[in-house]
Amino acid sequence: MPGFDENQQFALAQRLKKEAARLGFDACGIAEAKRLDEEADRLESWLAKGLHASMTYMGRNFEKRVDPRKLVPGAKRVISVLCSYWHEAEHAEKAGKISRYAWGDDYHQVMKGRLYELYAWLEIEVKSLSGRAFVDSAPVMDKVWAQRAGLGWIAKHTNLINPQLGSWFFVGSLIVDVPLACDDPFIHDHCGSCTRCIDACPTDAIYQPYAVDSNRCISYWTIENRGDSFPEDIVLGQEDWIFGCDICQDVCPWNKFSHSTREPQFLPREGIRDTPLEEWEELDLEAFRKRFKGSAVKRAKYEGFMRNVRAAKRSRSLRDRPPVVSS
Repeated sequence: MPGFDENQQFALAQRLKKEAARLGFDACGIAEAKRLDEEADRLESWLAKGLHASMTYMGRNFEKRVDPRKLVPGAKRVISVLCSYWHEAEHAEKAGKISRYAWGDDYHQVMKGRLYELYAWLEIEVKSLSGRAFVDSAPVMDKVWAQRAGLGWIAKHTNLINPQLGSWFFVGSLIVDVPLACDDPFIHDHCGSCTRCIDACPTDAIYQPYAVDSNRCISYWTIENRGDSFPEDIVLGQEDWIFGCDICQDVCPWNKFSHSTREPQFLPREGIRDTPLEEWEELDLEAFRKRFKGSAVKRAKYEGFMRNVRAAKRSRSLRDRPPVVSS
């Protein structure tokens, strides 16, 4: 890899960001690839407390997770990109709720396709390039790198918030051995005294600001968990969620800045936001595969999805039952 002086690094970084925007990304930033020492300590503590629930993969490849140079030998920069998936439509009343991020096509494939294009562009620019693209599918702390790249702050609900976009976006990363000009980290926390996300969480999963207990998170139970049923207290707070949960983002005041996605593949599929729970309950395996082909919902698998539907129906019945009147 040939060397670049500071002017060349800056010029190349600016051209890269322009190309990222052309490809449909809503923001792009660059950080120095180095070990995340503070984040490593926090992650180790979080894992030691068992707050990752059954997600044992969070503890694997620990050094790769906190040091991108272990993933890409010779890595110099982490390029972070954001892509909005927000759409102004809402869930219909009495519908089984699916998280907004899964309304369209699987973001892993869509985002990776765009990142490969950005990588190919950079490879042409520098002639010799080594690196990898990541979208929530490898031990990469994407939100942390986006903060290091100046794209926002990690808020009390642990999602990244961008001042111009809110939090309804996907994060992708390119780890490369090119010495690009870096952006200043985003050092301001604009959550202030607001606790709307904490107050709104029906299962108290956000047990303290900036920390989530996966054992109590609706998204964990409806996506990652492979058990046959949910604890009763989780069911009671589940409401109508059958894949993921958006409550902490729904109530966040910063999402007034959200704008509709420019990516057609993230637009809502037919029936994804307005199918009643009773109709989801009638879904068979063949219909599930057809309806969710190329969708992130397939991560739950058919058995898990139907378990979620049954739990949501029980949650509704528990909420609708008359209160017990003591004599």
